Amino acid sequence: MKNYNIRLEQPHEQRDVENLVRESFWNVYRPGCLEHYVMHCLRNDKDFVADLNFVMTVAEDGTERLIGQAMCMKAQLTLDNGGVLPIMTLGPIGIHPDYKRQGYGKALLDFTLQKAAEKGFGAVCFEGNIDFYGKSGFTFASAYGIRYHGLPEGEDASFFLCKELKKGFLDGVTGEYATPKGYFVDEAEAEEFDKQFPEKQKLVLPGQLWQ
Repeated sequence: MKNYNIRLEQPHEQRDVENLVRESFWNVYRPGCLEHYVMHCLRNDKDFVADLNFVMTVAEDGTERLIGQAMCMKAQLTLDNGGVLPIMTLGPIGIHPDYKRQGYGKALLDFTLQKAAEKGFGAVCFEGNIDFYGKSGFTFASAYGIRYHGLPEGEDASFFLCKELKKGFLDGVTGEYATPKGYFVDEAEAEEFDKQFPEKQKLVLPGQLWQ
């Protein structure tokens, strides 16, 4: 790994970061991607945590190159015994394809989780791959008695992950998590937004979740 720096995203580089997200997610989960538009919208969401909106850079040919980003949002659990419990969720979090599978993603994730804990967040839930996120202490949310909103009982929930940022924060907790509404965007609007970026070919590839 090259020496890297992690810092807060600056307003003047927002479009560059959106393009980075686009490069990171293009044709991964669907032909093309929506994540750069999701990020564009989430920055104006009431639950956006500006103090946990990071970029990762490396020095390359005397210049600072953006290679990664991580965005955090406030979320909550609806508790079975009534009330809600504030928590946090992650995403988009991405690494430029040139730098994937080299340790940068885990370094960025671990940094972000540490800063979230320092800011008082007690737990984080989100959708992800346990093979990657398990290396940073995530486990299946079901281990904490947390269900994914709208998922029928008995359905595969292996995508739904959780990590305590404060030990014991979820002791005795049972309830349901719903992805914050800001993550759901209009696909037609996303298509229009994408026209502002360099043209890229959409491909149908094995392993995509939506085609």
